[in-house]
Amino acid sequence: MFGDYEAQRHWQEITINLPIKQWYFNGSDNNLQYWGLDYPPLTAYHSLLCAYVAKFINPDWIALHTSRGYESQAHKLFMRATVLIADLLIYIPAVVLYCCCLKEISTKKKIANALCILLYPGLILIDYGHFQYNSVSLGFALWGVLGVSYDWDLLGSLAFCLAINYKQMELYHSLPFFCFLLGKCFKKGLKGKGFVLLIKLACTVVASFILCWLPFFTEREQTLQVLRRLFPVDRGLFEDKVANIWCTFSVFLKIRDILPHHIQIMISFCFTFLSLLPTCIKLTLHPSPKGFKFTLVSCALSFFLFSFQVHEKSILLVSLPVCLVLREIPFMSTWFLLVSTFSMLPLLLKDELLMPSVVTVMAFFIACATSFSIFEKTSEEELQLKSFSISVRKYFPCFTFFPRIIRHLFLISVMTMVLLTLMTVTLDPPQKLPDLFSVLVCFVSCLNFLFFLVYFNIIIMWDSKNGRNQKKIN
Repeated sequence: MFGDYEAQRHWQEITINLPIKQWYFNGSDNNLQYWGLDYPPLTAYHSLLCAYVAKFINPDWIALHTSRGYESQAHKLFMRATVLIADLLIYIPAVVLYCCCLKEISTKKKIANALCILLYPGLILIDYGHFQYNSVSLGFALWGVLGVSYDWDLLGSLAFCLAINYKQMELYHSLPFFCFLLGKCFKKGLKGKGFVLLIKLACTVVASFILCWLPFFTEREQTLQVLRRLFPVDRGLFEDKVANIWCTFSVFLKIRDILPHHIQIMISFCFTFLSLLPTCIKLTLHPSPKGFKFTLVSCALSFFLFSFQVHEKSILLVSLPVCLVLREIPFMSTWFLLVSTFSMLPLLLKDELLMPSVVTVMAFFIACATSFSIFEKTSEEELQLKSFSISVRKYFPCFTFFPRIIRHLFLISVMTMVLLTLMTVTLDPPQKLPDLFSVLVCFVSCLNFLFFLVYFNIIIMWDSKNGRNQKKIN
């Protein structure tokens, strides 16, 4: 139904023409089957703000009922301008400040790091080409990362609450935030300063949620209806072709047809919880900014691979924390960010974004290759696998070729992605298998993501050993 471009435009139409009480309810003026609002209140408020500007420029853009399906170059320019303004106000300043706060590197390298993060093609293509505002929630999340990493814990918590209240998918990052802050409280002592900090954090979270949801707390049914719209579990285990474990596994076994709905939810929850539990426990017991960033990657990737009703665009929630460790592991981070963009290929082709995809991917890859010299940074130390390799060599002394394996896997991965892209663009799938190329893209991307999940978990779980070894050396 005209794509997400129409969804964003329609939300502006609804929020400016209807009272707040009707925004999330089905009615004659608000057919929820036609791009009904299904994001938290901050998204609705943002849509309302954009609608006021749109009404000032051209009221036809957001006229009730008659504007449905409206499309023009002028309006597309307006929509992209609103994304750019959001970037300039929230996301770009957070990226610049994050890179400025990086220690022990020159100003030139800080600028290069910021440039590479801002050139990440996935976010550019989805926000400007697919008409989304992911940079708002990701920007707030990044402000939250900055806050809690530099002990501005209350401001960081407030920023992250704003991120969740803009897009509920930010729950992917919630457990690392919770565990990191809880670990800080334990470290300070729960009978002293730690308890005071815990109370302050709880008050900040509750107050921010109350302020965002205040218009929807007037009636119990209002609150429940918003929650039902935010978490549509009735849609099933997965919907579109997404590069997670459930969509990939369904090629071999139709889980949705075999298992009851509630069993699917339970299995999904168990797999997600168990896959992220070790790293969250480690972060709670040993809170550190470095561990926090890597746990953000691991947990978000676990949610993407195993949780219920995942969308292909949700990989952006994994990509943001990967961007934050781009300087620390440039080779693996660049590889992951390339795969994350490739995983959205069917969606990008549907939006006719092939040429922009090629251009932005090449620009990003060249920027990373030249700024970080990624192909020269594949040793065990630079891949942060030294401690793990030492542990493995205790049992297998000849295990000295790990970096070579990773380099070969990278080449295979890139060649496969290029080949599949060319096949998707140039060949017609068989009539009996119309989704063949989309499924292959999902399958290949999922295999890559599973490899990265193991890799990032290894980095996190072996980090303390590395620290102890360093103390012995000192």
